[in-house]
Amino acid sequence: MAAHLHILGICGTFMGGLAAIAKTAGYRVTGCDANVYPPMSEQLAALGIELTEGFDAGQLALRPDAWVVGNVVTRGNPLMEAILDHGERYVSGPQWLAEQVLCGRHVLAVAGTHGKTTVAAMLAWILEQAGRFPGFLIGGVPLDFPVSARLTGSPFFVIEADEYDTAFFDKRSKFVHYRPRTAILNNLEFDHADIFVDLAAIERQFHHFVRIVPRTGLIITNGADAALRRVLVQGCWTPVESFGVPGGWQAGEPDAEGGFEIAWQGRVLGRLTWQQLGAHNRMNALAAVAAARHVGIEPAQALEALGSFSGVRRRMQVRGSARGVTIYDDFAHHPTAIRTTIEGLREHTGQGRILAVLEPRSSTMKRGVMNDALASSVEPADRVYVYTQGLSWDAPAVFASLGARARCLGDLDALVAALAAEARAGDHVLVMSNGGFGGIHEKLLAKLGQGSGA
Repeated sequence: MAAHLHILGICGTFMGGLAAIAKTAGYRVTGCDANVYPPMSEQLAALGIELTEGFDAGQLALRPDAWVVGNVVTRGNPLMEAILDHGERYVSGPQWLAEQVLCGRHVLAVAGTHGKTTVAAMLAWILEQAGRFPGFLIGGVPLDFPVSARLTGSPFFVIEADEYDTAFFDKRSKFVHYRPRTAILNNLEFDHADIFVDLAAIERQFHHFVRIVPRTGLIITNGADAALRRVLVQGCWTPVESFGVPGGWQAGEPDAEGGFEIAWQGRVLGRLTWQQLGAHNRMNALAAVAAARHVGIEPAQALEALGSFSGVRRRMQVRGSARGVTIYDDFAHHPTAIRTTIEGLREHTGQGRILAVLEPRSSTMKRGVMNDALASSVEPADRVYVYTQGLSWDAPAVFASLGARARCLGDLDALVAALAAEARAGDHVLVMSNGGFGGIHEKLLAKLGQGSGA
């Protein structure tokens, strides 16, 4: 009989992906979560994974071979307390993945404050197109694959390497479990104010990550990032290639269609013509091409693959249009990501107006930690709408420097109505949130006169 895993917090992106991988590996998988709802519930059900709503202690009767615990679970959770009381065997999701799946594989791990999901999706697509058929676990939905996680017989595994903590009993960053042979350090800024006291604390975790990359491996780092330079100064035992700086991997200026040349150590290796927008995505492409070369894929082949790269759901994803107004959905929820996303759209739109809509939803945002940078982050937009529901800080004061260009509203229906009233043909409405934002995209499209833009 197959070993049985019961996964606590199974509907999160990481734990749901882990469940799919475990199922493919031949385990019997069940799980529970406080919020069992589509689309993750449907994806898991399609895999034959039985879900339980909530964390009641009665689930102890399932008697699995191991309890796999997600970082959403805390002390006081009824099921976790019962597991502890009965001396049951439990393990964190990242540790289980490392021991049962990643061990013995060539792991390509993508770390950084921004762009992890996109770079991981790019890298998986390059390997796929090159016939490597990689396994992967990506913290988002890549549009070029039907799933966000899969296990294959390939020796290569691409993983989004998150710096968030592992579990209530393991406060190290998830990524220290992954033991990569190819590691991308995309960028590093302060974030996750709920678990890190300052940037130095995050840098220390990245240093721990660097310490486990073998000397026969490769670290690919953003050479223009001061925080990453500080991380490497703490100690590095692995060859390093830098991108975004002279002498390393560089992207040329984009043409009118967004195409650009890629060079390594001053030598042009090819030209990328694709559909992605913004300087941040050009940097993402450099990292992906460099990592692919480390596993034997020539840059020309990688650039050809990226030419057909469709992107990632909720990364500048067009959700629909009505009355000549285009609605975009983006996951940006940090001032740097917000600004680069707006600037990327500006490259595409030219003179078309950008109406930026922001939901400050992350724990860091709600704490007001980033308030000093928020107004300048949305400054490139023509108009700014801020959803203030649930905020404890004074949003009108934070965005006061923008004057009449900014509006702060705490009622979602009122926000939608105001947007619909202002938007005109040729406008681009960029919605930025790391949550569902109350279905604002569909509501706005309906208000503008289209039934659905999903």
